[in-house]
Amino acid sequence: MIHDATLTSEPEFDPDSRDEQPEAALRAMIERLENEISALHLKSFNQADALALGLLLVDLATRRNLPVAIDIRRNEHVLFHASLPGATPDNEIWVQRKSRTTERYAEPSLLVALKGRLGGGTLEDKGWFDQERYASAGGSVPIFVEGTGHVATATVSGLPQKADHDLVVEALTTFRNRSTD
Repeated sequence: MIHDATLTSEPEFDPDSRDEQPEAALRAMIERLENEISALHLKSFNQADALALGLLLVDLATRRNLPVAIDIRRNEHVLFHASLPGATPDNEIWVQRKSRTTERYAEPSLLVALKGRLGGGTLEDKGWFDQERYASAGGSVPIFVEGTGHVATATVSGLPQKADHDLVVEALTTFRNRSTD
């Protein structure tokens, strides 16, 4: 995985908590996510790669008995999709909404959600954020190709939002490392 837990006096920001949390912890998590994504740019990404990445996500989730839906898409074109045991129809709705968020902002959906918390409140508190089409929750990560930009989106739904995000990042990290060998 790209990130390691660092020893700090402050606890890591919990995106699922509605409690007051230190702004420094929020900013630290935003910085971590920005660094993660900049380190995950791929040399290329096509439909065969989407299948390989999707199967890697299925393997990771199956070995851990995770009840998740997995989706890789290029805009509305679904390149890979799986719904593992325990995933629900609600996970499918979350996949669509989180994917739209990542596609619109070309950033991880968790990063969009965290940036929406800067200065207090949440993105959902902003009147312009359409919660029926978009989700301000972690689990969707853009796939970037060097020299091209954002080409696809990988999404997981079924776990707490940070765990959804971390699973996608873990798979992308493994996929990138395999691709550069």
